[in-house]
Amino acid sequence: MTTPARSLDPSTWSPDRITLAWLGHATVLLQLGATRLITDPVLESRIGIGLGWLKLGPRRYSALALTPRQLPPLDGILLTHAHMDHTDRGTLARLPRRAHVVVQAGNRDLVRRFHRVSELAWGGSTQVNDVRVTALPARHWGARLIWDRDRGYGSYLLEWRGHRVLVVGDTAETDVFHPLGAAGGVDVAIMPIGAYDPWIANHASPEQAWAMVQAMGARHVVPVHHGTFRLSREPAEEPLRRLLAAAGDEHERVIITRIGGHWSIPAG
Repeated sequence: MTTPARSLDPSTWSPDRITLAWLGHATVLLQLGATRLITDPVLESRIGIGLGWLKLGPRRYSALALTPRQLPPLDGILLTHAHMDHTDRGTLARLPRRAHVVVQAGNRDLVRRFHRVSELAWGGSTQVNDVRVTALPARHWGARLIWDRDRGYGSYLLEWRGHRVLVVGDTAETDVFHPLGAAGGVDVAIMPIGAYDPWIANHASPEQAWAMVQAMGARHVVPVHHGTFRLSREPAEEPLRRLLAAAGDEHERVIITRIGGHWSIPAG
């Protein structure tokens, strides 16, 4: 099992900055000013179907950067879709009920334990403190189980004090983010880059992910959805290696390349 890049202490993060930390798979802890958000929290040793104390599914092969108990107080939880490697009910059961949960349309029933839930169709928005959260599309699918109905799925645009962070849900290659580039781009894109072999119809390759990053005008990218669980055939190290190769001379725009890494910019 690989170990995180370094120990994290979110209590030291400044409220005058934007700070992001990759906790593994699609889980990113963000602090925009004083507002703390987490994306698709998966902080257990396995993902899959829970049967009491037992969970059946793939085992994590990278150690946790933070346990649920080590998380700072959360203001918001963003869930991009219902797949078990993104909506992990075991982890959610250990997070504070007071957190404002944002889900895509058709997923409210998965988060009934929380006191405040915003269910957004594409284009819909809500506020988590002073952060505006807008649901955007993706090219994926959303059913949780094989007999489940097709639930909503997508991405989120976070806006705070003129800054924009895009949380891209699982997606195949698509042009739905191109308008962001025409509107000035985004400071950071949290972009999935793994599980494309053989699932290229639903998960972009690293080269396709980089092309989308360029088209949306993202100044920096946090690559996620790799290096944590074995969900497909490509080697664990391949997605990041191919992304950096695609970035070429612009590889410094790829930030947080190891679990437990964090990155920050001033809020000005």
